[in-house]
Amino acid sequence: MAGCFIGVDVGTGSARAGVFDGAGMLLASHKQDIRMWRDAGHIAEQSSSDIWQAVCASVRAAVARAAIPASDVRGIGFDAACSMVVLDRDMQPLSISASGDAQRNVIVWMDHRAKVQADRINAQGHAVLDFVGGRISPEMQTPKLLWIKENMPATFAAAGQFFDLPDFLTYAATGSLTRSACTVTCKWTYLAHEDRWDESYFREIGLPELPAEGFARIGQEIVPPGTALAQGLSEEAADGMGLAPGTPVSAGLIDAHAGGIGTVGADPDTGAEANMAYVFGTSACTMATSAKAQKVPGVWGPYYSAMVPGMWLSEGGQSAAGEAIAHLVTNHPASAEASANAERAGLSLQAYLLGEVEQRLPDISDAVALAGPRIIVPDFLGNRAPHADPNATAVISGLTLAKDLDDLLATYVAAVLGVGYGLRQIMDTQKGHGVRPSAIVISGGAGESASIKQLLADASGYPVLATSSPEPVLLGAAMLGAVASGAQPTLTKAMVAMSSVESRCDPAAGTRTQQIHEARFSAFEALQQVDRRLRDRLAHLV
Repeated sequence: MAGCFIGVDVGTGSARAGVFDGAGMLLASHKQDIRMWRDAGHIAEQSSSDIWQAVCASVRAAVARAAIPASDVRGIGFDAACSMVVLDRDMQPLSISASGDAQRNVIVWMDHRAKVQADRINAQGHAVLDFVGGRISPEMQTPKLLWIKENMPATFAAAGQFFDLPDFLTYAATGSLTRSACTVTCKWTYLAHEDRWDESYFREIGLPELPAEGFARIGQEIVPPGTALAQGLSEEAADGMGLAPGTPVSAGLIDAHAGGIGTVGADPDTGAEANMAYVFGTSACTMATSAKAQKVPGVWGPYYSAMVPGMWLSEGGQSAAGEAIAHLVTNHPASAEASANAERAGLSLQAYLLGEVEQRLPDISDAVALAGPRIIVPDFLGNRAPHADPNATAVISGLTLAKDLDDLLATYVAAVLGVGYGLRQIMDTQKGHGVRPSAIVISGGAGESASIKQLLADASGYPVLATSSPEPVLLGAAMLGAVASGAQPTLTKAMVAMSSVESRCDPAAGTRTQQIHEARFSAFEALQQVDRRLRDRLAHLV
């Protein structure tokens, strides 16, 4: 079979590779776990060497499962979480860890060590912040760069390159230092609509070295996603992946943006503006496009051509989504019993709990009754959008002394609905500022179940669509390879040609169900406000 494309996705816990044909059909995939070190103080670190080895293993295994020769692979695209990779001047791993271990050279996106630096940058209020939703997040890269300079000055001085993880992957594949407009615009403050870095921003926040050296360590050549890089796959990378040297490699995407590319063009009758991508995994990202730049407080962007070419992107999300649900159910008193039941049934804990809910309630929309008065605000890692509050905390109301399976189900359902209410906040906030998608297109492992899609539709009040591809994030990365190879003329055309809508979940029509969700959503927002007021008051008393 000729004309296949590989998409590689590196998330928080694994590297995955998928092989797709020209119509976007998944032929085979493989996942390889990657290591993470979690230390006190919101520290999360990884190894770029470990990640690259996992990438190569995933590609080899996926191609073997697809039973195709390497010569059939016409292009490859990469996406990854927006973690920071640091290499020395010999392009070897350089430690960013208190351990001093050179292999620990990646600051993971969820690492919040740079909260102080982010607060300081926000207090200065430079104009570039207008294009990151008004406030920079400690998840972004310039606060992390400043943290390295202030806390590990020798490392900062010795660094040869600071990469966003997607750009490191394309460097490892090709040897090219070219950056993707997606990564540097969304996470590094590059102004893609003006094709420039703002030198004054870096000088003002305390990083004058970067403009002084012509931004050589963070990106001098910046190209749109889908652009073919260098001479394609290098000999060394090809050997590691089991592919042919010279295979076209595209400039990459952030993982959520790959999910957007793999989904928002699936309905050609409505177009990308009508559909907001929702990548629901460990965290959740929302990707909405508009023809004009719309500044939405608390929502990152607007970013020009960072996802759909020629369109402006508004990027929101939830710092803890799937992880919040997992944390709540695994720490419940009935978790051990439920986990044992799940293991006997050959299911994950959450799959078992969802099955219990479905068995009790044939109409999944009725599951809101199981939650009762339990309301969960899942801001365990702060609120990414629409409040842009990294210090926000989770809030739970409606707890009792119950410790049985029924109470665990109440927590599980309330947690899923809490994620849905946070999604509604983002949609409503965007609508008030000119970004008006009318439907949500979901991807990501946490949202694969039809029941979960329905619960999210009920909680958010918006239709939730699913595409025909079981791996839309991998598909988005594979689309990059199709464009880089010339098999698709543009990314916009690839989005239409290689994806399609498979199912639609509309919000529950019953008036009573809607009234319950309205009451719960009001309580959700009230709890958020109480959390903010309490933190503000305590901050003034300390």
